[in-house]
Amino acid sequence: MPLELDATLNSDIDTTAVESQRLEGEGFATAWVGESKHDAFLRCHTVASATTTLRTGTAVAIAFGRSPLTVAHSAYDLARTSRGRFTLGLGSQVKAHIERRFSMPWSSPASRMREFVVAVRAIWTSWETESTLDFDGEFYKHTLMPPFFRPPLHAYGAPPVYLAAVGPRMTEVAGEVADGMFFHPFTTVRYLREVTLPALSRGARRAGRSREDIALVGPVLTATGRNEDELAFAIDGVKRQIAFYASTPTYLPVLELHAWAEIGTRLSQMAKQGRWAEMGTLIDDDMLTEFAVVGSPAQVANELRQRFGPLARSVSFSAPYEHDRAIWNDVRQALNAPTNSPI
Repeated sequence: MPLELDATLNSDIDTTAVESQRLEGEGFATAWVGESKHDAFLRCHTVASATTTLRTGTAVAIAFGRSPLTVAHSAYDLARTSRGRFTLGLGSQVKAHIERRFSMPWSSPASRMREFVVAVRAIWTSWETESTLDFDGEFYKHTLMPPFFRPPLHAYGAPPVYLAAVGPRMTEVAGEVADGMFFHPFTTVRYLREVTLPALSRGARRAGRSREDIALVGPVLTATGRNEDELAFAIDGVKRQIAFYASTPTYLPVLELHAWAEIGTRLSQMAKQGRWAEMGTLIDDDMLTEFAVVGSPAQVANELRQRFGPLARSVSFSAPYEHDRAIWNDVRQALNAPTNSPI
């Protein structure tokens, strides 16, 4: 199956409809919507309402900032209004944000996420079979569902569930209970092969499934431009982003696999000192090309095909710098062109 190229909607909420129509017109299959300044479910509804074929999904909605019931309702309704074009993507966020931004409890994130997904599916099952809701877990309890609160059934059913994961434990959970998994932009092909995929397989086996049953998708750090100046500007932005990720202790295992833990320690110290502007200078070309695809649109397309074609169902772009968004259509055209095409 050829590698698909997805898009990520990062523009202002007021332009969501226009941007999604543009992406559909260019031939993109999916527009993922993140959650930072705006509600991801609302934006997915806007995408679905403004288009007819473009798939959409949350990448990601923060599970622990919500309850399984609120997520079940939003996702089931979006499956209906999108006519089956919606995917529920969930992520855990980190302790500080869950406790201090969302004012919600934090504990045992992998175990909690597993139970969260199982609870959401139990709620959907109770709706679709009109059966008694009786979910009593360690973290969540849902045992009341009068008929008045059951949404009407629809032809599209419950949506697929994808989980975001970095470490082995959360990745195993994705393999066990999810339909797909988002890998993090701060990853490498080696980390995917040696850490992510084995963990995904372990989780899948526990559920009596195969690793191939779980779609692997995710954003790829990408530095591209149509000329030398644009490319140099893109490279600088990507190096800064790599440095930011590498300064975060959560992602240290990725650095350790490549014997770059010392650089991560130095970057963490610089971050604590507020030396953000200098941090990108620690990222050399070897680190750049390990964590990112770099080059012209045609070169980027070729790198994506070679690196991720054997591993992932689809990829999207992580491009932390100002750029002409039309360049992603250039990459998409190059990716879909025959390998011997001059594009």
